This record gives sequence, structure tokens and C-alpha cells, in this order.
Amino acid sequence: MIDRYDWPGGSEALWRFGPAAGPVVLLLLPPFEEANRTRTFAVGLLRALAARDIGAMLPDLPGQGDSLLPTEAVTLADWRSAVAALAAATDRPVITAAIRAGALLDQDAAVAGRWHLAPQSGARLLRELTRIGIDRRADIAEVGGNRLSTTLLDELETATPVTMQPLRTVRLGTDPGPADLRLDAAPLWRRSEPGDDPALANVLADDLAAWSRACAGW
Repeated sequence: MIDRYDWPGGSEALWRFGPAAGPVVLLLLPPFEEANRTRTFAVGLLRALAARDIGAMLPDLPGQGDSLLPTEAVTLADWRSAVAALAAATDRPVITAAIRAGALLDQDAAVAGRWHLAPQSGARLLRELTRIGIDRRADIAEVGGNRLSTTLLDELETATPVTMQPLRTVRLGTDPGPADLRLDAAPLWRRSEPGDDPALANVLADDLAAWSRACAGW
């Protein structure tokens, strides 16, 4: 179901999946091009959660997806504010599930638990953007065809994934970071084109469903 949610800067689109009671997963995609590469996989993951009787939400963040707010007008603080507002307006136990740099966005949200897939720091995201090329001009930077505020880039330099408990971290392949679960699977965000991996989505849905129920005491 397509819905909307309000945050201090306006209103954005929201996809809802699964039952209307019990814990609900708030999925946070990574920003920029990785969002395009992982969206199909993310929708499959949330449908798999629905099949396991776990509700889910997939929001468009300010300046991303179909948002009417220009990307260049958005800051990291705006993204965190939007996530916090959506979690606060939800009258069910919320578990954030973040992919990659999506793990930078749930810092201010009051949630029952967090689940991060291959969490990425802002500094590492910036290093990857630098490989594409960043052209800074006054308050706006051109990055891979996107216009971003230099405020956002400065915020990302020091941003790190939240470590507040309860937190479960999942990593794929040879990712060397600390993890509660490791899976032998290829990361979709490394592909040159958007892709999907239904088998991986089902494995992750099993793990995320169990974690959501444990965090919510459901």
C-alpha cells in the first residue's frame, strides 16, 4: 500500500507491507545510486517479511526517490529527522533495518531495535563518491550527476553507524567488519546495474523476522 508520512520539513511517500499489527520494520536504503541498485531487492525482502507476518515500511527520504524536495537542499540532519518522525508517529514497535549507509540515518529514532546490513560510515561513502568525482563549487557540489549541498558532504565526513543496543549486524562475503551473522553472498550494491537476489532476501527475511520479534517481545 502506498501512503505518506510527515516530517518537520514536509511530507514524503511511504510504502507499507504486511500486517497492520505487531512489530514493523522500517527499511532505510543507502543514499544516491546505491538506492537504485538495491530497491528491487529491498522490496523483495519486505514482501518476504510480510509472508512471515512481519509488517514493514519503505519510505522515500527527503530529496530521494519521488520526493519533491531538491536533493541539493537536503542535509543528513534532515534525513535523520524524517526517520525519527516516522518512527515516532508509528504506534507499533519499530525495528530499523538499514542497508549500507542507510545505517547513518536511524541515530535519532526511538526504536525497539536495529538491524544493519553491511553498515558503512559516512567517510567511506565519501571515498566512494570521490572515485566518481566531486566538483565543489560554493555551497553545492556535483557528484555523479547529482547536486548535493556541501553541508551534507561535511556532515557525512564524521557520520558513523549507530551502535546503540539492541543491534544486530549482518555482513556478506569477505566484508571484514564485526558481525553477528555472515553470509556467503555477493553484494548487490557492487553491481553496475540494479539487480535482485530472491534467495538472499529469503535468508535475510528469516533473520530479520526473528530479530524483530525478539526486540519487540512479540
